[in-house]
Amino acid sequence: METQMTTLSAAILLFLIMDPLGNIPIFLSLLKDVAPKRRRYVMVRELLIALGVLLCFLVGGQLILKLLQLRQESISIAGGIVLFLIGIRMVFPPHEGGIFGKQGEGEPFIVPMAIPGVAGPSAMAALLLLTNTQPGRTADWAIALLGAWLATSVILLCSTYLFRWLGESVLTALERVMGMLLIALSVQMFLGGVAAYLHLAV
Repeated sequence: METQMTTLSAAILLFLIMDPLGNIPIFLSLLKDVAPKRRRYVMVRELLIALGVLLCFLVGGQLILKLLQLRQESISIAGGIVLFLIGIRMVFPPHEGGIFGKQGEGEPFIVPMAIPGVAGPSAMAALLLLTNTQPGRTADWAIALLGAWLATSVILLCSTYLFRWLGESVLTALERVMGMLLIALSVQMFLGGVAAYLHLAV
C-alpha cells in the first residue's frame, strides 16, 4: 500500500467488516431461546471471545505470513478481493442464514456468534493485511481493533432496542450503505496492490 493507513481509518475498516448492524437480527434470532437474564451475559462472553481471537491473530499474523513467504503486494491484492466480496454480500445478502448456516439449539457458544459472527475470516484477513503491509505498527492496529470492537459491542448489546427503534428495513439499508463503503475501500486496496506490483515489475 502506497498510502499510510491511519489508526482511525483502520478502525473504520474493521468496524465495517465486523458488520454489527447486519448481525443484529441474526444475534437476536440466536438468543431467542436463551433465558432473558442470561442473554446479556452470553453476548458479553461471545464478544470477549471474539476479541481474544482477533488479538491473537493480530499478534501472530506476521509470523504466519513469514512462514508462507507471501509478498506485501500479494496480500494487498488478495485482501482487496476478499473485502470486495464481503462488501458485495453486505449489499446483496444471501438467504438461508448466510455464513451462519442452520441455527442450532440451546445456548450459542463460540460458534456462530463469536466466530464467524464478529471474528470472521474477513476480519482476520484484514488484520493480516495491516500487519504485513505496515509492520511495526502493531500497537496502532491493536488500538484500531479495540475501537472497532468496542463500537461493535455497544451496538450489539443495544441490539434489542435498536431493532425495535429502527426496524429491520432501516437496519438493512444501513448495512448496505456500509457495504458500499467497504467495496470502495476494497477497490482502493486492490488498486494500491496492483500499482505497487507494477512498480516493482518495471
